[in-house]
Amino acid sequence: MNTSIIQQLITTLELESLPVEGTLFKSTYRSAAAFSNGDPVGTAMIGLYCHQPESLSRFHRLTHDETWHFYKGDPFTLYLLYPDGSSREVVMGQDIFAGQHIQFTIPANVWQAARLHPEGEYALFGCTMAPGFTGTCFEGGTMTQLVKDYPDKADIIQALAVNDDETRMPEGFAN
Repeated sequence: MNTSIIQQLITTLELESLPVEGTLFKSTYRSAAAFSNGDPVGTAMIGLYCHQPESLSRFHRLTHDETWHFYKGDPFTLYLLYPDGSSREVVMGQDIFAGQHIQFTIPANVWQAARLHPEGEYALFGCTMAPGFTGTCFEGGTMTQLVKDYPDKADIIQALAVNDDETRMPEGFAN
């Protein structure tokens, strides 16, 4: 494993762990334009998935659409659980001719999680939102809740659910 490039990316991009959800990330854009309640019109972030240190996205849903962008590295999978009970796995990566996505939009209120493939070293990606991300648009998905609603996805839910007491961002996060 090339820990040198992973550590360089963490240091150069000033990445830190996203509370509750677990991704190494950096907020890179928060629009000056805001709605009447103060929420930003748009936001962007950079994220990194790797095995050491562990970085992955635990199940959560957002109240707004989120667009993912693949930048560099190895493929990773988005695990999506839709309100109608259906599910989908989307592979983000640079091999578009093999069905990988360099960009993908997850609709609002879809449970989502993601992780790097076991054989991969790292994946560098970005996410944009309009309206923008705030801590109040986030809800973490617990294993109990999600397995009840999506029993056929119990294995991935058990691997990527948030801790039962951590479903909200800390007070004032990203506001």
